[in-house]
Amino acid sequence: MKEKLAYFSLLAPIMKFKIKKFVLFVFLCVFGNTKSFTQNYNEYGEKHLSIVLRDIGHQLLLSANDSTSRVLPIKKVSENVYQIEFQSQFAFVTDTLINLVYSRLKNSNLPSEYIVSILNCTDLDIIYGYEVSKKNGNIIPCTGRSQPKGCYKIQIQFLPENKQNYTAFLLFLIPVVFLGYFMKKKYFTNTKILPTDNEPFLPIGNFKFYANKNLLLSPIQSIELTEKETKLLQIFANNMNQTVDREMLLKEIWESEGTIVVSRSLDVLVSKLRKKTESDSTIRFQNVHGKGYKMLIG
Repeated sequence: MKEKLAYFSLLAPIMKFKIKKFVLFVFLCVFGNTKSFTQNYNEYGEKHLSIVLRDIGHQLLLSANDSTSRVLPIKKVSENVYQIEFQSQFAFVTDTLINLVYSRLKNSNLPSEYIVSILNCTDLDIIYGYEVSKKNGNIIPCTGRSQPKGCYKIQIQFLPENKQNYTAFLLFLIPVVFLGYFMKKKYFTNTKILPTDNEPFLPIGNFKFYANKNLLLSPIQSIELTEKETKLLQIFANNMNQTVDREMLLKEIWESEGTIVVSRSLDVLVSKLRKKTESDSTIRFQNVHGKGYKMLIG
């Protein structure tokens, strides 16, 4: 047992180093994929936004009874600021513009906080503007007024929203949590449950069976058992080389806890126990047809 503990104490730093390298590798892969995802999403968002803004310009011309002149290409003036330009002069009503921008942005899942400025094409003076904002409150002056026919440019500045990129965070968090659980279970669980030399055990083949710790221990490995696997092995250990009735096993393992299961559940449990002890050729689990199971040693 002391040799076993010394082996794990020497091996643990090496395993930790390998785990760190593997976690770094997974992080780089996930970060690269997240960056690629964000870049592709931004490219799509720009195209989508351009289409929505062109539609706003188109609907504004239609409200001015202009169905022939063109909406010019959308310009990105600066970060989060976009400009709609027109081929011809037109007149508009402020309420029409306000309702049109609001409905198109909302229906297109675009940012809900923004500042709209109407510029005169000649000297780029702001002839009208308003703000839709949760922080500052909506500031919408001069509603219901008609603006004369002229050359206008519409600038829409989207205000920054305090939203975290939860998608990117989850893309990173999910594999890291899974990796941590896997590595903990694979490399470190058994180092914490090793029994002391004076703890009672049952010898089963080349294993020492510690029922109170749900543990099978051999000179070369330690195997953690589930509660039901421990119950089953305890029954077999108390009836070594003897047939144990199937109904008795079902009753002791499940029905005593008030759980009713099908007989197939026992076959699955025995199969799991057989797989965990397959390294010891002296242990065999035999199905006695029509009766139950027996554990054969030697």
